[in-house]
Amino acid sequence: MANDTLIKSDDTTSRGDVESVPNKGDASSTNNPDGHFDVHKNARKYYDIEKAPASMPAVHKWQREHIKVQDQSKDGFPLNVIIDPALREMYQHVHAQGLTNVFDRFEQQEKIRCNFCSSGLSCQLCANGPCRISPKAPRGNCGVDADVMVARNFVYRHVTIGTSANIFHAQQAARALKAAAGNPDSGLKIRDSQKLLKYAEMAGLNSREELNKVAVNFADWVLADMGKPYWEEAAMVKAFAPAKRQELWRKLNIYPGGGFSEVGFAQTKCMTNLNADAVDFLLTSVRLGIINEYQGLFALDILQEILMGTQKIRAAKQNMGLLQKDKVNIITNGHMPLTAHVVIELASTPEWQDKARQAGASGLQVLGHVCEGQQLLNYSDTGAMSAYAGQEGEWLSEEYLLATGAVDLFMFDYNCTIPTLPLYAQRFGTMMVSTHEVIRMPGTEVVEFKPAEMKQQAAKILDMAVSAFGKRKAENREVYIPPHVSEGCMIGFSTESVKEALGGTWKPLIDAIAAGKIRGIATIVGCTTARYGQGGSNIFRITKGLIEKDILILSGGCTSSVMEYTGLTNPQAAEECGPGLKEVCKALGIPPVLSYGACVDIGKMTQTAKEIADALDVDTNKLPLVIGAPEYLEQKAVADACTAIALGWLVHVAPVPSVTGSELVVKTLTETTETLGLGKLTVETSADKTVQIYVNHIEKKRKELGLN
Repeated sequence: MANDTLIKSDDTTSRGDVESVPNKGDASSTNNPDGHFDVHKNARKYYDIEKAPASMPAVHKWQREHIKVQDQSKDGFPLNVIIDPALREMYQHVHAQGLTNVFDRFEQQEKIRCNFCSSGLSCQLCANGPCRISPKAPRGNCGVDADVMVARNFVYRHVTIGTSANIFHAQQAARALKAAAGNPDSGLKIRDSQKLLKYAEMAGLNSREELNKVAVNFADWVLADMGKPYWEEAAMVKAFAPAKRQELWRKLNIYPGGGFSEVGFAQTKCMTNLNADAVDFLLTSVRLGIINEYQGLFALDILQEILMGTQKIRAAKQNMGLLQKDKVNIITNGHMPLTAHVVIELASTPEWQDKARQAGASGLQVLGHVCEGQQLLNYSDTGAMSAYAGQEGEWLSEEYLLATGAVDLFMFDYNCTIPTLPLYAQRFGTMMVSTHEVIRMPGTEVVEFKPAEMKQQAAKILDMAVSAFGKRKAENREVYIPPHVSEGCMIGFSTESVKEALGGTWKPLIDAIAAGKIRGIATIVGCTTARYGQGGSNIFRITKGLIEKDILILSGGCTSSVMEYTGLTNPQAAEECGPGLKEVCKALGIPPVLSYGACVDIGKMTQTAKEIADALDVDTNKLPLVIGAPEYLEQKAVADACTAIALGWLVHVAPVPSVTGSELVVKTLTETTETLGLGKLTVETSADKTVQIYVNHIEKKRKELGLN
C-alpha cells in the first residue's frame, strides 16, 4: 500500500468509457447486458495487484498514516482516497480489465462538468429553454432571475425527490405491518410488540385491543396521515415532534400536512411562471424537511423495528472477506430490508441449508450491503439468525463486490443499485433480482414486493440463488475474495439501547457533557462519494479530528461502513480520543463512534436528541450538536439536511451543493434561517477546517447553556 501506483495490464484496455477486451473489441455503451459480448470465456480476470496488509491492525495503521499526507487531489486518484482495503484491491482488478466503474467514470465526467449546473444556474423546465444565467444573460427566457432559478432547482431537483422517497419507504413499511397482522403465512412477524403499543398510545389509538388489531389500526393511521391534504396538520408531527419546535413551525407557517400532498404542493410551486419568491422556496424546503422526518425517517424506523426488532448493542463483522467461495452467497442491497429479513430467516432453516449442500455448497449465507445491510446488522432479531453473515460495504463498492465472482445472487430494492450492475452480473455470473416495483433493470429477474406473500417470495429467491451457485460450481469460475474482515464492530445503537446502557436515564451522558468530558455530539451521516478528496477518506479524517477533541460521534448510512473498516466502531478506538471522551468510552466499554445504522436511521438520532433536550428542558436548537454529511451524494441527503435545519441545528455538507449561483440563497441558508430560530447550513470541503467549525459551534452552544 505504500506505493499507490496502479498495476497496468498488458493490453490496451479502456478505462471506464466502454468495456474492452483484447481481440474482442469494444462493447456497446448501453447498460443492457444483451448489448455486450459474452465475457465469461475471456481468460485472466484477476491480475497481480498491490495487496493490502494481511492483518486489520496493519490496515488501520496504514489508514491513519495515509490521511496524514492530505494528498486528496486528482493526482494519484482514486487510490489516494480509497481507504477500504477490500475496495482498493478490487478497484485495481476492475480497472486492469478496462471495465466501466464508478471511480473511472468520475474522472471522465469531471473533465466535462458544466459550471452553470454546478452553481444551480441552468433550467430545463419549459420548452423555451434550456436557459443558463450569466452576467451577460442575467435572466432566463421567462424572466426568472438567478435567485429564483437556484432556489427552485434546490426544491425541485433535490428536496421534493428526497422527501417523497423517504415517505414512500415508510408507506411500504406500513403496508408490511398490515400484512404481518393480517396474514399469518406471510413470513412477516410483529417482533417488538411493546414498541407497537407505545406508539399506538402516542397516536391516540386503543392499545388494549388484540395485538394484530392494534397493528392494523396503527398502520392505517400512518397511511391515512400520509394521505392528508397539505392544509391539514399532520397527526404524526403533532404526536412525535418536539413541542417547542411545533410552536415555531406554526409561527413561521411551515407546519406541514400530509406528506404526499406536501410534495405535490412544493412541486406545483416549481412550475414555470408560477412562484417567483426565492425565500418562500427555501422555507418550503424546511417545511418538507419536517414531514421528511415524521412521516418518513422516524415513521419507517418505528415500523421496521416493530417488524424486525429494536436494536441491541453487540459486536458484528464487516467487509468482503465475509464472502465464502464454497458457500451460496446472497447479497441484499438497498434500503428496505423487509424481504431480506424473511429471506434470512428462511435461509437459516435446516431445509435450505440442506438444499445448498445438495447443490455442492458447504452452506448458504446472506450478507447485507449499503444501508440495507446496516439496518440488518443492527436489528436484534436478524443478528440471531444463523444464515446472516454480516455487512459488506458502502455504495461505492457495488461493482467491485460483484467482480469478486463469488456473489451468486444480488437482490435489490429501493435506492442505491447502480445502472451498470447488470453488466457485472453478466461478466461475473451473478443472478440479479429486483424485489420492488419501484426499481427495474435490464436483463434481471423480478420477484415483486407483495408483503402478504413474502415467505413464498423468499423461497423463490433462495431457489434461484442455489441454482446460480450450481452453475458457478459447474463452470468452475474464477473467484477472488479480498481477505479483509473488520471484526469487533460494536453496533446496535439507538435511542432505546443507548439509554438502556446508561441505566435507563440520560443523566450520565448529560453529566459527562456538563463536566466537559464530552464536549458535544456530532452526527456523521449519509453517503460516500467518488470525488477528489472524498471516497471515504474525508469522513475518516473529520471523525478522527473530532474524537481527538472529545466530541462523541453518531454515524448512519454509508459513513457507518467507513467507521467499521477503519476500526472506529471498535471499543479499542477509545485510545485515539481526547482524554475526556477516552475516559467515558473506556468506562462504558464503547467506541467513540456509535453506529445507529443506515441513513434512514437518522430518524432515531433526532429522537435521541429530542429526549436529551426534553431532559434538559430546552428546545432542540440549544443542544451542543452538529449534523455532518461530509460526503453527501443524493436527494434524500438534502431532504435530511432540511430536517436538521427545521430542528434548529448546524448542518455541514460537502461537496458544495448547487446553490452558489445565488448570493441570496446562500445567505438565507447559511445565515437568515438561524435568525428565525431554525438551523443553518455550512459548506466546507477541507477536513481540518470542518473539524474547527464543529468545535466552534459546539463551544458556542455550551456557553449558551452555561457550561464551561
